[in-house]
Amino acid sequence: MAIDLSTERFEELVALALDEIPPELAALIDNCVILVEDDPPPDEPDLLGLYDGIPLTERGTDYAGVLPDRIFIYRRPTLAICDTLDDVVEEVHITVVHEIAHHFGIDDDRLHALGYA
Repeated sequence: MAIDLSTERFEELVALALDEIPPELAALIDNCVILVEDDPPPDEPDLLGLYDGIPLTERGTDYAGVLPDRIFIYRRPTLAICDTLDDVVEEVHITVVHEIAHHFGIDDDRLHALGYA
């Protein structure tokens, strides 16, 4: 059974997950915003998060004047797979770390090997 959680409370959980990122890594996040949205794109209804941008490892000397990268965390599909608040906290943490890792240029295969599927 899915859990029900307000947008505001879900955003708080995302903020808490961000607070758990070690400061030395958080300081390296560059030109990136984290957004909470209720639903993912219609063609990927089960998506929990999405990184949209140019990873740090692919930015060259000509990287300037661009819009920020975006990390989306999707509330409804996350809540749909969780039975308890603890499940939501854990899933939000995993998703936030997963998407930030993409910002750092870490691909899905490596993330899966590290347990951040």
